[in-house]
Amino acid sequence: MIPIRRNPSAPARFEAAVPQQPTPDAVPDAAPEQPVPVTDTPASPAGAYGPTTAEAAYVSRETPTREEDDPPLAMEAMRAVQILNPSGEVTMPRPERTRVMCVANQKGGVGKTTTTVNLAVALALHGNRVLVVDLDPQGNASTGLNVPHHTGVPDVYDCLINSVPLEEVAQGVEGIPNLWCVPATIDLAGAEIELVSVVARESRLARAIAAYPGHFDYVFIDCPPSLGLLTVNALVAAQEVLIPIQCEYYALEGLNQLINNINLVRQHLNPKLEVSTILLTMYDRRTRLADAVEQDVRNHFGDKVLQAVIPRNVRVSEAPSYGQSVMTYDPGSRGATSYFEAAQEIAERGVKEPVRNA
Repeated sequence: MIPIRRNPSAPARFEAAVPQQPTPDAVPDAAPEQPVPVTDTPASPAGAYGPTTAEAAYVSRETPTREEDDPPLAMEAMRAVQILNPSGEVTMPRPERTRVMCVANQKGGVGKTTTTVNLAVALALHGNRVLVVDLDPQGNASTGLNVPHHTGVPDVYDCLINSVPLEEVAQGVEGIPNLWCVPATIDLAGAEIELVSVVARESRLARAIAAYPGHFDYVFIDCPPSLGLLTVNALVAAQEVLIPIQCEYYALEGLNQLINNINLVRQHLNPKLEVSTILLTMYDRRTRLADAVEQDVRNHFGDKVLQAVIPRNVRVSEAPSYGQSVMTYDPGSRGATSYFEAAQEIAERGVKEPVRNA
C-alpha cells in the first residue's frame, strides 16, 4: 500500500471535513453570556465548520448555469438536429425574387469561401434553392462542397470565355438536394488576360446567370482575393455585396479601397448594386482588438452588420479537408451554430426588405 502523506499546504476546507472535539485548554474561562443578535439570515447547519468565504466563491466548471441546465451533449444534439433539419421543411423564409449575392473582399484569408459555402449549405438545408458560383481559380468553394474541379471538368471558365450555358456546367452537391455548384478549375487563372479582348467583358457572368432556365432563391458568387476582371464580373452580376471582415486591424485597411471599387461599378456598370451585408469573422473573444474592430465596423456600417458573429473554431477549419461544410461536418459546434444564425438573419432580412429586380 502506498503511504498517504498529508500536504501541509492543503486548503483549510479539507481540514474541516472531520470535526474535532475541543481540548480542555481550548475552553475559555467562564464569561457572562452575550445576547445573540437575531438576523434574517438562517444559520448554517455546519456551524463553525461551514464553508468559508473563499469556499462559497468557488464554483466548479461542471456546475450548470441557469442558461445551461441541460447536459452539454444534449444541447449539442439539439443544435445539430435544428441545423440539419432532417424533416426537410422550409424553416427559413424564401425571398420573392432571386437574391444574387457577391461575397467579396480583396484581402485574402478573411473567410470569403468559408462564408459562401456554409451560408449556402445552411439555406439549402432549410428549404431554399441555392446556386454557388466558384469564381476563384483556387477552387476552394468547389472543394468545400465536394464537387469535382480537376482539369477537364466543365467549369465557370467555359461560361465566361466560350459562352457555355450555365446549366451545362452546374453540378448538384451530394447529400444536399437544394444546392448546386458551378466549379472552378485552374483554367480560370488565365481568364483575367483572355477577358481583356472579349466584347462586354464585365457582364459575361451576369448574362450567364440571367440565362439560367431554373429558379434559385439565392446565388452566391465566391470572388478571388483581388479586384480584377473576375471580381468586376461578380459585382456586375450581383444585386448585393456581402463583405466578410476579419476581426483584425489589417482587414480594415483595404476596406476603403473595396468600397470605392463598388461605388465605381455602381456608377458605371450596375446601378442596382449595394453593400447589403457585413459579416464579422474569426472573432476571438479573448482579445480586446476583436472588440475594438467590431465596434468600429458597427459604428461605420450600422444595421448592415449582422448580429451573428463567426468565432474562431477549429471545426470550421477541419471541415474542408473532409469535403464538407461545418454544417454537416459538426452541426453542433459553435462555428456551425454561428453560421446558421447568420444565414437565418440574412433570410429574414430578405423578406423584410424585398430585393429589387435585377
